[in-house]
Amino acid sequence: MGENKKNEYALCIIGGAGHVGLPLGVVMANSGVKTVLFDINSVALKKIKEGIFPFKEKGGVVALKKALGSGRLFVSDNPESISKSEAVLLVVGTPLDEYLNPKLDSILKVVGDYFNYFFDGQILILRSTVFPGTSEMVQGYFQQKGKTVNVAFCPERIVEGQAIEELLSLPQIVSAFDDKTLSFVRRLFSKITAKRMVVLNPIEAELAKLFCNSWRYIKFAAANSFYMLAASHGLDYHKIDQAIKNDYRRMEDLPSPGFAAGPCLLKDTMQLAAFYNHNFFLGHAAMLVNEGLPNFVVNTLKSHPQLAGGNVNKKKAVASLASISGVLPTSLKDKRVGILGMAFKAESDDKRDSLAYKLKKILNSQCRKVLCHDFYIKDKSFVSLQTVLAQSDIIVLAAPHKAYQKINPKRYKNKLFIDVWNF
Repeated sequence: MGENKKNEYALCIIGGAGHVGLPLGVVMANSGVKTVLFDINSVALKKIKEGIFPFKEKGGVVALKKALGSGRLFVSDNPESISKSEAVLLVVGTPLDEYLNPKLDSILKVVGDYFNYFFDGQILILRSTVFPGTSEMVQGYFQQKGKTVNVAFCPERIVEGQAIEELLSLPQIVSAFDDKTLSFVRRLFSKITAKRMVVLNPIEAELAKLFCNSWRYIKFAAANSFYMLAASHGLDYHKIDQAIKNDYRRMEDLPSPGFAAGPCLLKDTMQLAAFYNHNFFLGHAAMLVNEGLPNFVVNTLKSHPQLAGGNVNKKKAVASLASISGVLPTSLKDKRVGILGMAFKAESDDKRDSLAYKLKKILNSQCRKVLCHDFYIKDKSFVSLQTVLAQSDIIVLAAPHKAYQKINPKRYKNKLFIDVWNF
């Protein structure tokens, strides 16, 4: 790969201190690619330089220290690092506006801000999920500006928190607009994975990434829809789930119900919807189901027999949400509700777009007090696990961190435990 006399680095990653850029930069450096992480987050860069991973990543600290020790990983908050690199990899996604439409100018703004640092003959690799046609738009932008920068789109497909492990094991999708650029990105990514390259044209690669995330979001919506259907009739969904999966491979891909959130799945599903002129009804339905789960939990809580003062089987009350039929709604205004796990998924310290915060917002307007806890997210408003368990009347498991398995609901009499995950 391209270390040469005029380039100080083989690869510059714009957004190199983030959840996508940092693991990739570490893996590239450990695979022999001289890499500089360019980011405006000076606090994160300082931690990285000291060998501290700024977020939770399996094997991250060990891999980072190895990369720093190799002399092939550098950090910078100076855009001059772009000009010193043979290739540039941009990690900037496409956010949604308030109407759930993609903001198509987000990547062009970054490219425009750093335009003067790119040079003729350089390669720009887009890595984050983008709206279909974005790669062609960026390529056209450079052409209109009279600069010969060749654009490639090579999407990330990792699970957050397991990026380093998956980068080394998953096949890479690569695409470009010309054979020379395609050959370059194939050589680059072949350094980090023994798996074969999957070659597409750019818009196919853009759709491939969106299809992956949307499919996961739709599968989660199917599970959540089944769960709400069963729970609304006073039935134990998890018993049914275990029965249909028992030695029956056709149902193995049905995930567990739970809060389906995070910075990608909803966003990318809505990008597909926009690309299809908002005719992607399956995606919109998935959004309504997944985003509606926190509200379903609250509304069902308000109708729970234990809260209404009726007699209830305690085992059943702990196991699942009880029936809403035949019970008049009651108020939560005198109840204290604890939320366990504020991250968007288990074993993560990432709170971006977490539905636990949506649940908290709903409860804040309807109950006496909301107490929050998370093992990995630092927040001055959070309280200790002991405080949540001691002071809450109702406890909702929002993110099933492994450490919560130590809790035995039977020890806490007269408390209602809500576990959508069957954790």
